[in-house]
Amino acid sequence: MERDQKSAAARVLIAVLAIIAAALILTPLVWMVLSSFKSSDQVTAYPPSLLFRPTLANYENLARTTSFLAYARNSLIESGGATLLGLLLGIPAAYAASVTRASWPALATLSARMAPGTLFLVPWYLAFRDFNLIGSYTALILTQGVIALPIVIWVLLPVFDAIPRSVLEAAQVDGCGVLRSLWRIGLPLARPGIVIATILSFVFSWNFFLFALVLSDHSTKPLVVAAFNFIGEGSTDWGGLMAAATLITLPPLVLAIAVQRWLVAGLTLGAVKG
Repeated sequence: MERDQKSAAARVLIAVLAIIAAALILTPLVWMVLSSFKSSDQVTAYPPSLLFRPTLANYENLARTTSFLAYARNSLIESGGATLLGLLLGIPAAYAASVTRASWPALATLSARMAPGTLFLVPWYLAFRDFNLIGSYTALILTQGVIALPIVIWVLLPVFDAIPRSVLEAAQVDGCGVLRSLWRIGLPLARPGIVIATILSFVFSWNFFLFALVLSDHSTKPLVVAAFNFIGEGSTDWGGLMAAATLITLPPLVLAIAVQRWLVAGLTLGAVKG
């Protein structure tokens, strides 16, 4: 009886903590979406009011005054290209580091990721200027690929570590080399982890602002930079900014929902090593 009471209390505590965590996570998102249907005066009103007459004026103004579809296309090209580049380089790097038990490649990429972006901004700008690549998709994909690469390596490293060594050794006995064992064994077993790495890389690339602001021009400007146009020197169009932020949030959210089954599996993969 006492054990059942403790179990029930534990479930109630977990439910309460889950509700608090969900509230903390969802409140800013809900506030952003609601604000996108308000005028700028209503967004900045104090105290804020949950009762208001919704309007689509912010979305209409966004469609009328900006090339939103073109900016969305640019974001998809740049984020998708950077994610693909990070996966192409990061998957073999993580697998090699796991098989050889070498930690220095992962640490090297992590140190680059921990450094502030402004540290790389000037060298990247000068290099791309010399190659006449400022304002090109190539420059943006390469810079955002540098952001995606450490994410892919550090997400997949414990995933590959969780693959039983006996499976890899059996593949070697059967004549599989490193690349073939990666293709035939590593990739199928690490599929949920690859989904996680893909989503995180895409989201980080989609939302990265600094390099996109400096290295893009009007023809390659992504959504996250275009939203900056709503912030003026003397005033800010908060309604338009919230509408743009809401639309910018949709593609990563739709991607996460579409691969939810693999996402849940990837979050638990590697928790227990075989």
